[in-house]
Amino acid sequence: MILLVLAFSSEEEKSKFEYIYEKYKNLLLHKAYGILHDYMLAEDAASEAFLRIYKNLGKIDDPDSGRCIAFIVTIVKNVSLTLLQKKAKNTAEELPEQQQDEFRLEDFVVSELSSGEIYNLLEQVGEEYKNAFLLKYAYDMSNQEIGKTMGVSANHVGVLLHRAKKKLKAILQEGGYAHEQA
Repeated sequence: MILLVLAFSSEEEKSKFEYIYEKYKNLLLHKAYGILHDYMLAEDAASEAFLRIYKNLGKIDDPDSGRCIAFIVTIVKNVSLTLLQKKAKNTAEELPEQQQDEFRLEDFVVSELSSGEIYNLLEQVGEEYKNAFLLKYAYDMSNQEIGKTMGVSANHVGVLLHRAKKKLKAILQEGGYAHEQA
């Protein structure tokens, strides 16, 4: 990954960015590759994500928090989806006319709003539930890994995830987002 020399206003800001870069560079590359399935594009996405993180560094209070993790994963996801959309558009332009009608971009791209909305909803379920949920679904960690990270058993992680989902479902139903299925 190529990292440009960035102008920081303070040594503390520079240290924070370097810490975030070293701690999360592999995660961002992994997430980008999971969306793009192209290593070179994934590197481009991760680099662009770090530029956006640099521009929004003031929004990050604690680089080790679940909020920070969700923030940077959302950034790389959005950058990756934008690259995927451009790639899909270029692919569609190269297809013969009869094949273009069969190409559906929505099969490849998930709404960019969904992750932000989900994070806002997670703010309402409680810190422990939110952290377990983010580690499971943003980081793709196993219950055992989450347990080690949070200092609880894997079984307790399962309970936290179940309760987080239950609370999210209730919040969604109260907000009119979801309807209970029969």
